Amino acid sequence: MKILLVRLGSLGDIVHALPVAAALRDRHPDAQIDWLVDARYATILGLVPAISRRVILGRYEGGRGGAPTVRDWLTTIAALRRERYDAAVDLQGLIKSALLARLSGARRVIGFGRSHLRERAAGVLYSETVDPGGAVHVVDKNLSALHAFGITDAPRRFPLVVGDLSGTGVSPVQAPAGVPPVAYALLNPGAAWPNKRWPAERFGAIAVWLHEAHGLRSLVLWGPGEERLASRIVACSEGAATQSPPTGIAEILALARGARLMLSGDTGPLHLAAAVGTPIVALFGPTMAERNGPWDPGDISLSRFDECVCHYQRRCRRDRPCIDDITLEDVRGAIDRRLAFVAKHA
Repeated sequence: MKILLVRLGSLGDIVHALPVAAALRDRHPDAQIDWLVDARYATILGLVPAISRRVILGRYEGGRGGAPTVRDWLTTIAALRRERYDAAVDLQGLIKSALLARLSGARRVIGFGRSHLRERAAGVLYSETVDPGGAVHVVDKNLSALHAFGITDAPRRFPLVVGDLSGTGVSPVQAPAGVPPVAYALLNPGAAWPNKRWPAERFGAIAVWLHEAHGLRSLVLWGPGEERLASRIVACSEGAATQSPPTGIAEILALARGARLMLSGDTGPLHLAAAVGTPIVALFGPTMAERNGPWDPGDISLSRFDECVCHYQRRCRRDRPCIDDITLEDVRGAIDRRLAFVAKHA
């Protein structure tokens, strides 16, 4: 059997779709399971052994590259058609993803029903549709696509290869030789949308409090264009926080697996941490925590979605983002509860 999964991006959305690949591999261990992905987000799929092959749309090297060109599309479609897939599954629900699934030449083209699509016109390109029913979280919605293969009981399993930090040049805590590593928390302040970012000064204050109240050092993650943001947090932390060196997906996964806690808004590193079981306190403004947030029952999401007036819009329409209404006291209380849950279930 040859199956093509279509989820072009973004990082968090790809993480949320990984259980589909895991379930297909469990049910069909000898199948060819390929994944069509935008070049900007292809790295993570190199860490997913359930995938037979990445089909990469476009080029992205060393931070250079952007949206796929017409030539990229034509080259990719030709490569897909040569494979003669038995089924293509569109997990994105956009016209472009549905079109690529259809143009792959797959015998079956599977997508969600129109009411569950981000762009309803995509529905005309499917030969079969599935109904996610009452699924709220996007992970469960994705898993419902497996009904087309007779799979109805797939777990939320994230088949990621997670290494350690040796040889990467990334160290969460500098400790003298022979001294056990200091426990640490990860602070992830950045996000592609400005209205998903909690104020830097508050992250700094949380770092101070984490050290005083819980004995945790903080490591501040940052991505492209966020280095100054991370530096501001460290400057506000009274020495309780350290700025991480540049990190890729493999380093973030390794750091997250060893962390006692992550505090983050709704962005890729949050979902990577959730996939490896890091205890999480998540901060939500314009996006719905029940749909996009961490799924472990012990994790805590602090949300201002109900008060937000710019749902799923990249920029706030008010004079200040609704995520700013989450207070230091809210976050301290949530961290106390999350760490107490960890201690109780250790």
